[in-house]
Amino acid sequence: MRSTYLCLFLFFLSACETQVLKEGEGFVEVEGGKVWYQVVGSGKGTPLLLVHGGPGFTSHYLNPLSALANDRPVIFYDQLGSGRSDVTTDRALWTIEHFVRQLATLRQELGLTEVHILGHSWGSQLALDYLLTKPDGVKSLILASPAINIDRWSEDNKVLLSRMPRATREAIKRHEREGTTDSEEYQNAMMVFYHHHIARIDPWTDDINNAFEGTNFDLYGYMWGSADWAVTGTLKDYNREAMLPTLDLPVLFTTGRYDEAVPDTVADFQSLTPNSQLVIFEESAHLTMQDEPEKYTRTVRDFLNGMER
Repeated sequence: MRSTYLCLFLFFLSACETQVLKEGEGFVEVEGGKVWYQVVGSGKGTPLLLVHGGPGFTSHYLNPLSALANDRPVIFYDQLGSGRSDVTTDRALWTIEHFVRQLATLRQELGLTEVHILGHSWGSQLALDYLLTKPDGVKSLILASPAINIDRWSEDNKVLLSRMPRATREAIKRHEREGTTDSEEYQNAMMVFYHHHIARIDPWTDDINNAFEGTNFDLYGYMWGSADWAVTGTLKDYNREAMLPTLDLPVLFTTGRYDEAVPDTVADFQSLTPNSQLVIFEESAHLTMQDEPEKYTRTVRDFLNGMER
C-alpha cells in the first residue's frame, strides 16, 4: 500500500512539473467583466507576460514580440474596458489598483508560477505596482518606454511639443485652449506629433491602427488626460522613482531615441535601479517594437535567455 501511494505521488508530481501552458485564446473572469488573452508559443523558457500601454489601448501593437514564441510562451492580453476584453463604463473599475488585480488574476488563472513581465508605457506602471504586492516567481522585469514619474513625463513632452513645426504647435495649443480638440485640424496636428514620437514607421502597420481603433478614449481621458504634455487624469500624481532602488530582480529598460519616454529621463531611472541595463533604439519612437521589430525582439530575447542559460 505504501509503495502504491508513493507511485501516485510521483506520478502527480511529474504531471505538475511537465504541465505546459496551452496555446490559444481565451477569457478570464475579473471584477467587472471578462479579460481576453492569447498564449503564443510553447517553448521551454519561462513565459513572458506582456502588459500593454494606454490606459485604454490594446495589445495589438505588441504583436512583433510573438517572434519570441520559439523560446517561450508569450502571453498577450487586453485590459478590461478596451480591445477584445469586455467594455466597461464603471469608473470605479478605472483605477490602477483594479488593473493590478486583473494582472494578478490572469497570472493565477493561467498557472504562471514563474514569469517574466514586460510593461510598456502605462504598462510599466502596472508592472511596478504589481511588484509592490510582493508576488512570488517574477524572474525579471522589462520597463519599456516607461512612465514612472508623470511630472517628468509631462515636462519632457512639453519640450518635444516645442520642437514641432510652428503651424503644428500653434494648432495644438489653440484648439486645446478653445476646447475644440475634436476638430479635424487638431487631429491632423496631433498625427504630426505622433509620427515623430509615437511611431516613425511609415505607413503605420495594421498592428498600430488596430490598437488605436480598439481604444477606449473615455478610459484614456479619465485616467490620463487629453495629451501627453497635459496629464490631467487620475494618474497625474503617479511617481515610483523611489521604488526603483528597492527592485531585487534583473531589470531591462528600453526606449527609442525619439520616444516620449525620452532617453535622458529613462537613463536616470536606470541609474537608480540595481542589476539593470538600458538599451536605446536609435530609429524608434514610443512604439519601439514596431519601429525596429527585429532589433527589439532580439534585445528582449538576449536579455531573457541570458538569465536562463
